[in-house]
Amino acid sequence: MHPSPRLPGRPAPARRPPLPPRPLLDAVCRAQTASCGVDLDELRQLTWLRWLEHLGDTGGPPEPADVWIRATVRIEAARLRSGARRETAVPPARIARLARPPARLEQHRHGHRAGHALPDRPAADPEEHYLATERRRALRRLITRLPGRCPRLLTALLAADGATYQEIAGELGISQGSVGPLRSRCLGCLRRMLVTEVGIVERGGRVR
Repeated sequence: MHPSPRLPGRPAPARRPPLPPRPLLDAVCRAQTASCGVDLDELRQLTWLRWLEHLGDTGGPPEPADVWIRATVRIEAARLRSGARRETAVPPARIARLARPPARLEQHRHGHRAGHALPDRPAADPEEHYLATERRRALRRLITRLPGRCPRLLTALLAADGATYQEIAGELGISQGSVGPLRSRCLGCLRRMLVTEVGIVERGGRVR
């Protein structure tokens, strides 16, 4: 049976970007958690977010994925231990850079500044650039729909001026110690929205 021809003028369905392979991500994060005592869920979320940023920046997943995941988990675990970390631009505001043009942005805890760079590859062609732009727009829209303080918090965390947790806490009227847990809840909420509304899937085609 031959597939039905696509009607003239109708765009092809957008390809769904893959998420990191879950078994590998979990195994690497658990190993780091056991060795250095950082929070497993936060480490997993940070690594997942870095992957998402890479998709937005380059139009494709990191390659080779296993090497990228191990390197990124080590970097984010070190940041969690030291209390300083940065967020790379994601146009949805860095989640609003999966919503804006690529630019290096930073997030820092307790006023310390730190940075890292993993090699990015340029978008392969105009189609990849278009898909990356559309993902940025979709993610930016989702951030504005998050509940409570989440839109303001994520926008502040991902802002180009690299606001500290102390500055963000003052802006939101919460204690500095509440920023990290609130951030984790907001990212978890965003992640669920991405799965249900944007249709991001794991490698192998499994929807998460």
